[in-house]
Amino acid sequence: MKEKIELNSEAIILRKEFGEDANSPIDIFSLIHNNDDLTIVFYPMSSRVSGICIRDGKNKIIGVNSTSTYGRQRFTIAHELYHLFFHEDFKSIVCSTDLEISKDPQEKEADMFASYFLAPYEALSYFIRNKLGKQKQELKLEDVIRIEQYYGMSRQATLWRLINDRYISPEKANTMRTGIIASARRLGYDDELYTPTSEDKQYATFGKYIKLIERLKEQDLISHGKYEELLLNGFRSDIVYGLDTVGEELYD
Repeated sequence: MKEKIELNSEAIILRKEFGEDANSPIDIFSLIHNNDDLTIVFYPMSSRVSGICIRDGKNKIIGVNSTSTYGRQRFTIAHELYHLFFHEDFKSIVCSTDLEISKDPQEKEADMFASYFLAPYEALSYFIRNKLGKQKQELKLEDVIRIEQYYGMSRQATLWRLINDRYISPEKANTMRTGIIASARRLGYDDELYTPTSEDKQYATFGKYIKLIERLKEQDLISHGKYEELLLNGFRSDIVYGLDTVGEELYD
């Protein structure tokens, strides 16, 4: 298994390839939309599955369990990016939701990479020392909430990382695994990070697949009926029927 320093380095390299620096929180959804080879599909999956990834030549597909929380979805995408860009000799992989269970080395690597991709080692260390004014083993629940909110990480992913970096003990982390939404609300945060995608938006496809359909239509290589069929297969009835567009032309 790769050392943490190597995984952190790879996370920073991929960040830079996507045009991001090594310190700032990232909007991972916007990030992947800007990659011409990536398609991302949101789909309700088993509670035991966080996501899947498929690679076929240059085509890369990430499937995200849309019933998982927003924070977990961000971690899942980062996890799958590791498989797609650094894991050789695979065509498809299904990934588990649990960070604590025993996994094969490449799954463990992907988890650690995902954590570093969302919060690089030095960036998190600086945030804890200089923004929170804390040292190792001094973090309280309020500090954990501020970290997860700043980097957009789920509570499970945040605690897992802090334990790995020895900022908190497993015993202390266990006291922070419940009452997650309530604890964040008491500090003035909303609950978006801790909730799943709304049911009416749990099926959606973005990225290369949609771009290819539009290109085929523009070049008159498919009929209008086929164009709509392909979009509906990708759960994009909003494009076919013009749904959810009320007020979209307003210039504010």
